[in-house]
Amino acid sequence: MSPRLESEAQARERLAREIEHHRSIAARAEVVWNWDSPAGRHRAERRVRLFVEHGGLRPGVRALELGCGTAVFLEKVAASGARLTGIDLSADLLARARARLTGAANVGLVRGNAEAMPFPAGSFDVVYGSSILHHLSLERSLAEALRLLRPGGAVVFAEPNILNPQVTLMFRVGFLKPRYGVSPDEMAFSRFHARDVLRELGFSNVSVVPFDFVHPSVPGPWIPRVAALGRALEATPLVREVAGSLLIRAKKP
Repeated sequence: MSPRLESEAQARERLAREIEHHRSIAARAEVVWNWDSPAGRHRAERRVRLFVEHGGLRPGVRALELGCGTAVFLEKVAASGARLTGIDLSADLLARARARLTGAANVGLVRGNAEAMPFPAGSFDVVYGSSILHHLSLERSLAEALRLLRPGGAVVFAEPNILNPQVTLMFRVGFLKPRYGVSPDEMAFSRFHARDVLRELGFSNVSVVPFDFVHPSVPGPWIPRVAALGRALEATPLVREVAGSLLIRAKKP
């Protein structure tokens, strides 16, 4: 079903299933999300650098992380000195985030729905997140991000790329979803769909590019060479279209 045609009741049911899914994986979330392996940590660090660079995160900047989960990224992005707020629908994940962030004075946590957030318009300079938009209605969540941004503010997201063969299997083949920890309703998308939604909503400077050929299972000693090869593939037309992730950037006019 297209999110545009989803009723409010269907949206509530979808979000309830997300809450239950994340309750079931909370104790091992980083393992399920593949952030705990050497290659997973490498991939996470790269995303942090992208959020900080493209979001211009620094002291005095107000930034919101959508779907902050267990604060894998909040903890690292906090080193930028920006004033950070993390929002997540799951109380179970937020409990683990609070434990991780003890002593992080520039980070706050809020439980809430990223499709209808409890903040005034223009509250943030940057809205960012990793692997969250595909859990949501893309239209509703990006419209909320646009509302919350001040003029000139930026969105920066890293998302799975549906054109990647493994991502396609994970999201399209039902019996594989539990193996990969995919919830019943989440669905990856293409860069072309993300670009079209951002433009339709009124974002400017829209850029959606494939990146990341480092698989989470790559052994630690191999990471430098695989990462170097991956950067070359990211610069290769057509081949780059099957990279594992999408880097999504845009501005509020």
